[in-house]
Amino acid sequence: MWRAAQDSDLPAINAFLSGHIQSSMFPLTNLREFGLNGSRPRALKAWVLGEAPRAVFSITNEGMVLPQCPDCTDRELTEAIGLIRGQALFGIAGEAAQARQIMRLAGWDDRPATLNSDEPGFTLDLNQLVIPDARDAELVPLGDVDRTVTQAWRRSYLIEAMDFEPERAEQQGTKDIAAYIERNTHKVLLIDGRPVGMTGFNARLPETVQVGGVYTPPDLRGRGYAKLAVALHLAEARRAGVTRAVLFAASESAARAYIAIGFRPAGQYSLILFKNPKDPA
Repeated sequence: MWRAAQDSDLPAINAFLSGHIQSSMFPLTNLREFGLNGSRPRALKAWVLGEAPRAVFSITNEGMVLPQCPDCTDRELTEAIGLIRGQALFGIAGEAAQARQIMRLAGWDDRPATLNSDEPGFTLDLNQLVIPDARDAELVPLGDVDRTVTQAWRRSYLIEAMDFEPERAEQQGTKDIAAYIERNTHKVLLIDGRPVGMTGFNARLPETVQVGGVYTPPDLRGRGYAKLAVALHLAEARRAGVTRAVLFAASESAARAYIAIGFRPAGQYSLILFKNPKDPA
């Protein structure tokens, strides 16, 4: 049976999730930065199966379900879903087969969503990183660039990639950029001093980072700016001791860019964001 995770379980939970790191970066990072049973929006509530454990089912305070249940039965997942009934449901992020099994068992397949996609995963040993020609290029912290520019980029990203309504995208984009600056997770690529794109890590550990939030304005696409920005950011991370990067690609063009700098395919990942995130599970 599932039991509520306690702080004493954290070493075992971290060891288990690290064994499935390709699809566990969000829960690992949230536990590291916000803790278990805390009050912040991204703090986790979690339940485990077994003493080892062999499965971890978690949800953030804002309602993001983050499962790592590689061999759970339908019955076990149904029991886990019962543990979060009544809580706000923002979305689900996890290995694709698990996420789809949970969606089916919970009866959420027809729940309105702004994003509901299965995306190819990729991984990279940073010793194999390929850095494109970086002449005239500079990577700078997000806070060094006019915030109206980066907020507009983030708003456009949320509308284009996640199908947010403009008003919601405006509010969320402002929050996101403020958080990125505070946590120093994202960078801007300058070409001859002009901002041309953004790259970032949406989850990070001392040894592994997950690339996310990459954006190039439509009129500047097709020039290799995204792959250059990501490569330069990963080179910075490598100098800081990071050895591996993971990601999931939202489009074929993005996948081609990541493959060009050394990434290799690694499974499938589902990202589902519900349209009404305050509605209960």
